[in-house]
Amino acid sequence: MNAEVAVPAKHADGMRADARRNYQRLLAAAGEAFAERGADDVSLEEIARRAGVGIGTLYRHFPTRQALLEAVYRDQVDALEVLVAELLQSDSPGAALAEWLAALMAFGKAKRSLTAGMLDSELLSSCREVLHDATDALLARAQEAGAVRAGVQGVDVIRLTHAVSLAADMGQDPGQAERMLALVLGGVLSPAD
Repeated sequence: MNAEVAVPAKHADGMRADARRNYQRLLAAAGEAFAERGADDVSLEEIARRAGVGIGTLYRHFPTRQALLEAVYRDQVDALEVLVAELLQSDSPGAALAEWLAALMAFGKAKRSLTAGMLDSELLSSCREVLHDATDALLARAQEAGAVRAGVQGVDVIRLTHAVSLAADMGQDPGQAERMLALVLGGVLSPAD
């Protein structure tokens, strides 16, 4: 995920400033901890400690582990929505699509630690729709500009990005994901780009 994108969670609207700050700190701490060790291997107490709040504050915002998992996932998708809005205004549709795919790949790695406990969640379906729509919009814009080959479909790009993310997780080479993404982009972008 693009770490510079800071998005207030939609569910934090209407909260007092200190409560909103705590909510955001908890989301950030949980997201980092889950990415490091997986959602099943991090205690809620550790997340509260990382966020600099008490466990009671965590439970006021997230009464269950499931609620926290869903909030972290939704927050990450919200950040991707902000990113796609920026990318749709980019001067270079091909570069915008490439940045989007890199963000999707990072999100794919982060979400793998979250989704095991959310398989039946309606949240997954709505988030999947957001990501597919965003990919389709960026892809269509890049195709209209001639930056992407005709016939490339959004679902194909998402699956390729997911596959690269999974494959890169299997190795010990920190640069592998970027190299593999460059190979995918080589097949997606028009030869002139």
